[in-house]
Amino acid sequence: MLGVSGLRGLVGLSLTPDVACRYAASFGQWLKERKSASGGPPTVVMGRDSRPSGQMVELAAAAGLIGAGCRVVRLGIATTPGVAVMVDELEADGGMVITASHNPVVWNGIKCLRSDGAAPPAEDAAQIIDCYRKGAMRYVGVEELSELVDDATADQTHVARILENIDVELIRGRRLRVVLDSVHGAGGPSTALLLDRLGVELIHLWGETTGRFPHPPEPTRENLTALAEAVVKHKADAGLAQDPDADRLAIVDERGRYIGEEYTLALAVWHVLSRGKVEGAIPGALPGAAANLSTSRMIDDVVAMAGGGKVWRTPVGEANVAQAMRRHQAVIGGEGNGGVIWPAVIHVRDSLTGAALLLEMLAMRGQTVSQIVAGIPGYAIVKDKVDIRAGMAERVKELVKAKYAGQKVDLQDGVRVDWADRWVHVRPSNTEPILRIIAEAREERIARGMIEEIRGLLGGM
Repeated sequence: MLGVSGLRGLVGLSLTPDVACRYAASFGQWLKERKSASGGPPTVVMGRDSRPSGQMVELAAAAGLIGAGCRVVRLGIATTPGVAVMVDELEADGGMVITASHNPVVWNGIKCLRSDGAAPPAEDAAQIIDCYRKGAMRYVGVEELSELVDDATADQTHVARILENIDVELIRGRRLRVVLDSVHGAGGPSTALLLDRLGVELIHLWGETTGRFPHPPEPTRENLTALAEAVVKHKADAGLAQDPDADRLAIVDERGRYIGEEYTLALAVWHVLSRGKVEGAIPGALPGAAANLSTSRMIDDVVAMAGGGKVWRTPVGEANVAQAMRRHQAVIGGEGNGGVIWPAVIHVRDSLTGAALLLEMLAMRGQTVSQIVAGIPGYAIVKDKVDIRAGMAERVKELVKAKYAGQKVDLQDGVRVDWADRWVHVRPSNTEPILRIIAEAREERIARGMIEEIRGLLGGM
């Protein structure tokens, strides 16, 4: 699968060493075309999550980059936000992460980053994909090959940047206790380091970077029962769950209740806009936040609760949100899958940043997670998916647009329909061969009713 989120495939089937090499070389070609001839070879920072296939894909991709004339700095096992931070820190021309995010272990993928650490937006991703499909990459001769360089400082650099932007002593003074589920992914070591620096007592579940996921790796309610039980057992202040590349964060409250990925971004936005230190705000304008079309209306509510401001909605995909944040100088943003983007650290979804902001919020307010969550107007969000067929995405867009012609319709990404008290969004996934259907309302039965209406339309296709 090729799209704004990069490349993903089934290891040994659709994702082979040859595919990885050619796609990486296409990215290297794209970087070379944007770098002046006198500037030397483009430097690309590369990291991988902990999947057993990671080293194979990493080595093949590194060969493609070097063959295309790039210099590669290899971080080894590293989080996606950690790679992005190192791109910025080393003033590299780009970055590459070998990861399939929350997908099962049989998948892997390649995510590209620009020189600012953000993922390439749709128009740039399309150019890279076009080069790959046409085989337009050009390999260099021996005199232009660069040496592969290793760097082991990503975790320390990432954590240091977060600590520079939060009140460390305030958090240390609360002596918080946290249970962390790192799902044997890349985020275990760096998150443990962060929590240690913050004086947090850590009960760490599956912190080793073996890549052997102990449960399905997407941090959803049904996959986090062990985390919820551990929070209650250890009388922790919160439970935190990461996905394998540590760009998403889910939260369990002190009672062992999974509060939902949507709350991760809502809490972070509320806290940053309320804490009195709003970096990057437009002079004379109210601070704002950016989120994708599938993200809860809680974002609009917490922005209003924090004093008002604009909420910019974008197509789904981190690159789209990051692009809007830069365009509008949004001080925080992200996606409702637990992905927090805080430009004070980097323009990439970051579970470590999300965790640090939550802990600072707990310390500043002196409240529990459940008490803070109770202050946000609640919604029921229902997420469904169906297998996609050729032409299905465009056909369903037309059907939904016609059925709800009297409502507010947004066609930036699939089709989203808004009413005064609810919304539904139908779109093809960027990362899986499925059509996603997401609905939100004050009551779950209403949200489920909208899902069923959409399914009814699909039934006639």
